[in-house]
Amino acid sequence: MAAPLYATPLEKIWHYTYLVICSLVLFFLVAPLVVILPLSFTAEPFLSFTPGMIALEPEAFSTRWYRYMIGDCSDPGLTTPCGDWWKIGTVNSLFIAFFATLFATILGTTAALGLSKSHMPARKFIMALLISPLIVPLVITAAGMFLFYAKYKLVATFTGVIIAHTALGIPFVIITVTATLVGFDQSLVRAAASLGSDPVRTFFKVQLPLITPGVISGALFAFITSFDEVVVILFLGGLEQRTLPRQMWAGIRQEISPTILAVATCLVILSIALLVALELLRRRNERLRGVAPA
Repeated sequence: MAAPLYATPLEKIWHYTYLVICSLVLFFLVAPLVVILPLSFTAEPFLSFTPGMIALEPEAFSTRWYRYMIGDCSDPGLTTPCGDWWKIGTVNSLFIAFFATLFATILGTTAALGLSKSHMPARKFIMALLISPLIVPLVITAAGMFLFYAKYKLVATFTGVIIAHTALGIPFVIITVTATLVGFDQSLVRAAASLGSDPVRTFFKVQLPLITPGVISGALFAFITSFDEVVVILFLGGLEQRTLPRQMWAGIRQEISPTILAVATCLVILSIALLVALELLRRRNERLRGVAPA
């Protein structure tokens, strides 16, 4: 990105210095991901670059840890216990994240619609209360959930974990939908009401099509939060609720295996895909609002 033509020599120096600083910060953030990817294809059960990998020898690379991740135990060179734990953890994570995202999206969108009304009493207090899971340390939240859910026998159940992840995902939906509603033209709602439309029909026919990018963005954030969550599942989850992050945590504690790097690579690819989807939704939202995408 070139400096503006009207910039002074000092401003040009600062402009390019700023770009260098940003590039170094970006490299510092991305460097661990760059290391994880090649290490996940190592043929050795060690978390280090072997001489063969450094020399780019084909036999030094293998997909054995990806096969191990999906439960393929046919490799005779495996020295670690093999099973369907990673596959079961992935299925459990997807199951919990799906329902947690569904409930968080419905409840968060409903709450955002109410909070967007200027005449709603105690609006700021309710908003602060609903987004409090983002502020309170997650360990404290998980401990409180455990003490509360234990009274109702929701610990070590899928229902309890889904409710907990729903509570963690609601703030993201509220924030994104509320931000979308800021630019919403309320005269459209009044026009629909003047034509005899009831509130439910107005929401589905007028409001929802325009705030859909914000709703989907909030749902994606809620999904990522639930899918990657490990602290709450350690408090509330039992053996049957073993999720993928919990399996990774157990693998780190018991035995450091390149399988963890293979799983981490898949999660990074999933996160990148979701971020790309969020960016596309942001640009679509800007086009709907008549703003040129940045």
